[in-house]
Amino acid sequence: MDAGTGAHENEAMTVSPLPRLGDVVLGRDVAGRTLRISGHPASGRVVLSIWQDATCKATVRLAPEDVPHVVEMLTRAAVAPAVATADVPDAGSAG
Repeated sequence: MDAGTGAHENEAMTVSPLPRLGDVVLGRDVAGRTLRISGHPASGRVVLSIWQDATCKATVRLAPEDVPHVVEMLTRAAVAPAVATADVPDAGSAG
């Protein structure tokens, strides 16, 4: 078995099938950006991966016991009260 030079470590991962156990969430900030959520019972992990079109840009592998905390933080972030911009002083303005 050849250990190689590690040149492939910096290459982006490309197209893989959509998750059988999971879903895809479309991003709203950049065209073609998605979040794939996939369950992998055999390895005991839930994988969150960020895709730009057909290229995987990043992944996070969670243990099942981490998922409730992630869901709680997403829920808190989604329902956090918005700060009215009129109430926040502009740090860049003089006077």
